[in-house]
Amino acid sequence: MKTLDWNSLTADQRIAALERPEQRDDVALKDGVRAIVEDVRNGGWAALQGIARRLDGAEPRLVEVAPIAVQARRDLPADAVEAIQLAARNIRRFHEAGMPADVSIETMPGLTVGKVWRAIDRVGVYVPGGKTPLFSTLLMLAIPAAIAGVRELVVVTPPRADGGLDLLIALAAAECGIERVWTVGGAQAIAALAFGSGKLPKVDKICGPGNAWVAEAKRLVSGMVGGPAIDMPAGPSELMIIADDAADARIVAADLLGQAEHDPAAQVLLVTDSQRLASQIDRHIDEQLSTLPRKPIAKASLDAARIIVVEDLHRAAEVANLYAPEHLSLAVGDPEPLIASIRNAGAVFAGRLAAETFGDYLAGSSHVLPTDGAARAWGGVSVYTFLKAMTVQSLTADATRHLARPAALLARLEGLEAHARAADLRLELVG
Repeated sequence: MKTLDWNSLTADQRIAALERPEQRDDVALKDGVRAIVEDVRNGGWAALQGIARRLDGAEPRLVEVAPIAVQARRDLPADAVEAIQLAARNIRRFHEAGMPADVSIETMPGLTVGKVWRAIDRVGVYVPGGKTPLFSTLLMLAIPAAIAGVRELVVVTPPRADGGLDLLIALAAAECGIERVWTVGGAQAIAALAFGSGKLPKVDKICGPGNAWVAEAKRLVSGMVGGPAIDMPAGPSELMIIADDAADARIVAADLLGQAEHDPAAQVLLVTDSQRLASQIDRHIDEQLSTLPRKPIAKASLDAARIIVVEDLHRAAEVANLYAPEHLSLAVGDPEPLIASIRNAGAVFAGRLAAETFGDYLAGSSHVLPTDGAARAWGGVSVYTFLKAMTVQSLTADATRHLARPAALLARLEGLEAHARAADLRLELVG
């Protein structure tokens, strides 16, 4: 990992130190995604079938979850099933506590304004598949959606090599109360969710991570006329760790590698006030990397990784706020003062025992988080992702008498005469 001394960097060099490695503007990928989306949008089910046969190796199928979940409970180790159930319980408990309450307030005598929450009617959930089906993503999305009250969840995931549904995804679906899953992946699945295709229905919002094709398809359809909303912008996953001199170098190295093994484009950064610790961590990374099954992937990610040495932890918090990481680990003895200083992060893991691994699977909060600096303005998936707020206004006759004239005056100041007349007529109505 490249080591940088923050104190010796110029303002421009500091900006450069926190830049995400440039993601190639792949024109061919964008053109390919657009072609797939347009084909599915215009060609419907027949087009989706043809693309899926070519890219997924199988036609889209709506698969019944129950029999495969039964097989999963029979074939998988008991402790694996129990771990998934533990994750589901914790996720459910956390998001149930996050449900917002309706509010109502009398802003002046006789004028009541309220806010009521309503679930989105139909949501599409994309669950990454391939060599490592991310069943945990299904738990992280479907459980808060159900708690929010979404009427219909349409789940899509790439098929297994044999065209079937992965056992772990089936088990996770069953834990979430999902009865059927569509086996179709990639940009074609996003297009089908966005505009409908055959019996695969059009949804109001699409949630879930995926590869570059999926991310580009989500971005594209969300900007098209009649397209759905999406959960958040997506980019390569990232972890920043702030570590003090007493941090365990082996654990910090393991955490950094845990992020690096996700993807060659995954981002890992260490910020520390200890040059000694920086050197130790760098050494442990080399040692642990040699035995990782996904060594080539992690090594590619580490080529762009950085260690930033700062003068103190206060400065480390400033660096974190500038970078706005998806994941921020505080490997320090007393994390509370740092937490108070952190404004921009998707998820924070506070203290030496907290770990991104726990957050990724079973702590309870969602692992679907903003990347690429989006944490400056976005939060991770929660029940709010699946809710929308409506305001409700009601007036008494007396309140109308007090409001009508000033409302008409304000409307005329903006040159909106019809608005003003609508207020005037209500005044006539109440006398």
